Amino acid sequence: MTNIRIGRWLLVVLAIVGLALTASVVSAHGDDPTGEDAPPYDGTAAEWAAWMETHMTDHMGPGSVEWMESHMGVTIDEMAHVMADSDYDDHRRYGQGRGC
Repeated sequence: MTNIRIGRWLLVVLAIVGLALTASVVSAHGDDPTGEDAPPYDGTAAEWAAWMETHMTDHMGPGSVEWMESHMGVTIDEMAHVMADSDYDDHRRYGQGRGC
């Protein structure tokens, strides 16, 4: 009789711990909409440049744009023109895009 009660209590405790961990993992991601950080797929070069600059600063910190430009040999404005002119499509994957 004691073994059955201990087993049930162990099961209840494990269920509560599992729910607590699941709730903390799910809530850690926040409730902000994910589309706010989406690139301007049909945008102009100015929109692409503004998006790239804020995206890099938000995710990589201040000075990241200058670092990228100095190491890649291309400016944000040059990349923005390419993105705006190349009919950018996010669905090109697995070697289906140009240059793969």
